[in-house]
Amino acid sequence: MLRVIVDLDVCQDHGQCVFAAPDIFRLDEEGHLAYVDAPDDALRDDAEDAADVCPLQAIRVEG
Repeated sequence: MLRVIVDLDVCQDHGQCVFAAPDIFRLDEEGHLAYVDAPDDALRDDAEDAADVCPLQAIRVEG
């Protein structure tokens, strides 16, 4: 099972993950990151791309 973990204490809502994986990440009405913590396994590459582009390395992909 694919798991996406975001350290929200580190995340500064830059939104690079939203561009890399819009099916997993989005910015809410207040501009804060919201995400699916258990996306479909078919989205693994997108999740890993999002983790790679995060400027603060706040995203971890497991599973």
